Parts: sequence; structure tokens; C-alpha cells
Amino acid sequence: MKHIDLVFENELCMVLNKPAGLAVQGGEGVGVSLDSLLAAEFSPRPLLVHRLDKDTSGLILVAKSKEAAALFSGIFARSVPGTVLKLYLAVCSGCPKPESGTIETDLEIRGASRKAKTTYRCINGDSHLLDFSLLELELGTGRMHQIRRHLASIGNPILGDDKYGDFPLNKKLRKEQGLKRLLLHSSRLLIPESLCGFALDLSAPLPDYFGPFL
Repeated sequence: MKHIDLVFENELCMVLNKPAGLAVQGGEGVGVSLDSLLAAEFSPRPLLVHRLDKDTSGLILVAKSKEAAALFSGIFARSVPGTVLKLYLAVCSGCPKPESGTIETDLEIRGASRKAKTTYRCINGDSHLLDFSLLELELGTGRMHQIRRHLASIGNPILGDDKYGDFPLNKKLRKEQGLKRLLLHSSRLLIPESLCGFALDLSAPLPDYFGPFL
């Protein structure tokens, strides 16, 4: 836990800046997870209320009690615009056309088709001249690997994505630029005071390994 930055804490929750490569939950083939680290460090153990992919870095909220977990789980489960804002930053191959928009391609989850919504905007200038684009993304739903799958579906996969990405490009960038991580980061979390009794508006800076691609 000493290698995980504590971004915010009060009597209800903690918000952590999870490093890439750390699984959130245990499972087959997982030696260490955020959940197990929390269990070893705190009593009672803080409870997970939302997820980040193992290879995604950035902000994640954990609740300090069952009551707080129920509160925040309900907040994250809502799909009404304005209730909670989760923003991500990603470096993708090429530039989406148009440079801002919404992807609403359904995703197959455990054999069933589920609605999914990701809003994006390109935030680097002259993006049509560049090989890569820095995107800001907002989740409208929270499907498994949603951002990665949606960007890959429009031909702009995230750099370093070893599941849905451009594998020859990743290999080339690994050799030439030292690309070793998925370039996807949970950068901002905003929850209005009306939902939990206090306002949250937190940000986490991009990890250093994004640097060569910005």
C-alpha cells in the first residue's frame, strides 16, 4: 500500500491512485490484488464499489463500511447524466473521425448483447497531422473493457492494448519507444454533494510512461 497514492479520505471512503499492473480483485492467476492489499492493511477492510482493469491506472474509490459501499455502489450504477463523472485519458492510434463524438456500439458481455456508451474528444492540436491522439473519454455505461473495445471498434485502438489493440504497432513502439503499458488512465472523478453529502472533484496526473507519446 505504501506504493499507492491516497488522493482523498474521509469517514466514508478513500480514493486511491491505482498503478497499472495491479489487479483490483483476486482470481485465477492473480497473486496480489488491491482487494487483498486493503484487507492486509485495514480492519475492517475497505470495500470495492467499482472497477478498473488491471492494466488501467488512476482513480478508484473504496468504501469504509457496508453502508457506504451500498451508497456509492448505487451512485456508480446510475446512468442519469450529471450524477457522477468519470473521465479517462488515453493515447490512441491515429485520430477518430470526427474528433469528438459518442460511440454507442453494443458490446457482448457473457454471451449477451449490452448497450454501451462512450463519449470522447481529441484534446491535442492538429490531430490530423499526428500518428497518435490524446483523448478525453467519459463513460456513459460501465461495461467490461468498454473504452478499449469501443476505440478498437472505430479503428483507433489504445496504444499498448494487448487484447484489442494493433499488435504490430505495439511491437514496433515497444522496440522504438519503450512502450510497456496500456496508455489508459482514470484521470478525474466527480460526485456532487447532493448524492453523498460531500462534494468530490479529484484528479490524478498521468503516469510518467505516457510521456514519450504525448
